[in-house]
Amino acid sequence: MLILVVALNSCKEEEKQDRPNILFIMSDDHAYQAISAYGHGLNKTPNIDRLANEGVCFQNSFVTNSICAPSRAVMLTGTYNHINGHINNSVEFDSTLSTFPKIMQQNGYQTALFGKWHLKSNPQGFDYWNILPGQGHYYNPDFIEMGQKSKREGYVTDLITDDCLNWLNNRNKKEPFCVLLHHKAPHRNWMPSQEPLAMYVNDTFPLPASFYDDYNTRSDASKTAEMRLADHSYIDYDLKYMTSNYKESGLFSPESWKASYNRLNESEKIRWDSVYLKISSDFEDQMPVGKELAEWKYQRYIQDYLACIASVDDNIGRVLDYLEANGLAENTIIVYTSDQGFYLGEHGWFDKRFMYEQSFRTPLIIKYPKEIKARFEENDMVMNLDFAPTFLDYAGIQIPKEMQGKSLRNVLSDKTPKDWRKSVYYHYYEYPGIHAVKRHYGIRTERYKLIHFYFDIDTWELFDLKTDPNELNNLYDHTDYQNIITQLKTELQQLRIQYKDNEEDHFVPAAPVKVTHLALGSKITYKNTFSNKYPANGNTALVDGLQSPEELKQSISYDVWQGFEANDLKIIIDLLKSTKISSISAGFLQNQSDWVFLPKEISYSVSDDNKSFKEIANFKINSSDKNEAIVKKSFKETYTQIKARYIKVLAKNIGLCPNWHKGAGKKSWIFADEIVVK
Repeated sequence: MLILVVALNSCKEEEKQDRPNILFIMSDDHAYQAISAYGHGLNKTPNIDRLANEGVCFQNSFVTNSICAPSRAVMLTGTYNHINGHINNSVEFDSTLSTFPKIMQQNGYQTALFGKWHLKSNPQGFDYWNILPGQGHYYNPDFIEMGQKSKREGYVTDLITDDCLNWLNNRNKKEPFCVLLHHKAPHRNWMPSQEPLAMYVNDTFPLPASFYDDYNTRSDASKTAEMRLADHSYIDYDLKYMTSNYKESGLFSPESWKASYNRLNESEKIRWDSVYLKISSDFEDQMPVGKELAEWKYQRYIQDYLACIASVDDNIGRVLDYLEANGLAENTIIVYTSDQGFYLGEHGWFDKRFMYEQSFRTPLIIKYPKEIKARFEENDMVMNLDFAPTFLDYAGIQIPKEMQGKSLRNVLSDKTPKDWRKSVYYHYYEYPGIHAVKRHYGIRTERYKLIHFYFDIDTWELFDLKTDPNELNNLYDHTDYQNIITQLKTELQQLRIQYKDNEEDHFVPAAPVKVTHLALGSKITYKNTFSNKYPANGNTALVDGLQSPEELKQSISYDVWQGFEANDLKIIIDLLKSTKISSISAGFLQNQSDWVFLPKEISYSVSDDNKSFKEIANFKINSSDKNEAIVKKSFKETYTQIKARYIKVLAKNIGLCPNWHKGAGKKSWIFADEIVVK
């Protein structure tokens, strides 16, 4: 009886609120294809469907930049990434920027953030926050609660929801709230919780129509991207192959997989092994190759991906039940979305980044019974750019002029303004970078999509989405579409001017600098091999006269940097004759977001016979210090009486990323620049 009285009193307290509460639920990499309300038939998401059936399900919701941290920066600020500066995952979010949580906090809202943040700087504008460091772990994850880090037992999706519900239950019930509930799942590497662990392992899913896309009509951007399931997924880390008996299937990442697996406690490992050791054994019995191997990888990927989503859906159900039980459902705006879309085998891919439909389009469902009538489908074009102004509008707060998005309030009330957008603008920057997706920008209308790939290529693609929804046929050179292209280019330029993004080279990496020095043309002997992935100019890269610029931009090119994964750089430079030396300088990169660290020690030694070397300089570096900035550092020593033919340069790698780093336990990199001898 006492419980009933408390519940009734709680309901009365909530009814006094004039301004709506806001619950902004976002998952990471949740494809719209994997929500049953969107009708693709892959899986069932009954709780997300509850929202869709009781609210508005957007069919044309898009992101401005399909990658995690930049997308989050857009949602917070209501501005494109060229405005807020967060163009890629390497950048630290500028905490001085105006964001909708800050504004709502200043206007009487209780604000809280739970789960994935991924913006490097500490959250601002929240009365309470409890976030994952970096990307976070699925099992027994670390959390940072108001600046204090701790490891917790449990599954990440459950724990994030627990924290949110606990805060809701203990908040000040006389003030409206704005809560950001941001899940890690279903981000790579797709580790399901114990309950739905084997949920789909016996299911066989149909291949997407474009799974065997050959990219024939497309530019090199599609052909060179490194996100094909068949070629670029890790058989252990991604696909959970658990033994070491099979060595012929491309990529392995044992350090990454070991770090993930060892987060499980002993009972969890027993349950995990009972499922995945059998999968591994069956795989070894079959020994698939060619197409059979590619399709096995797809099934493994989609099975775990969908099982992660099952946990997200279950936990959304917990939150919806709480709101209903506590009289909060009527006056709470509930948003469900993802930070971007995702490829579920379309074009043979996983991941996101491209402006092609599956990563550009994102799920968006909004429910607010007090003002929005349930309307299952909404076809107006909306963007993640619109979230911030929408929340402020509903809260009765003036929308800052610098926000570039539009409030969705009229659209949600089925009163779309006559001047509502008929096209959307996209810009992706993170190249060079992981997955090797080229820089590009473009425009999408109801029927057409025009994309320009630039920086190290210059090519265009046009798709007619009515006749080619899978975006397989690039029509840019087709004579029948030239008038359409002209119209689209005009509209694209208008959008670029409207959004103040008409300088294509603004964030492009600076060109290398040409330098002249004594070691040009020298012969280099490598004692440890550099990585084939980052060879720069091969065996001559470190003495080829091309040096990275002194001032590094937010995005850098690795063309002149030679990479060494977990190995020391150990080389001998043969100047070809005994030479008077006045200085030696070696440059190194630090970009901890890409697991690149300064060496822990650098030394120079000289010799005339290539046998007996004398050390002439030694630099000790605290290379494991936490510093997220992209830094180029040169280590120079000057001399007066040195003459030698051979110079030995040793740079010691720290080996594995330190414990505080998001890649703890994984191999670290050394990136070396020109070694200048004068």
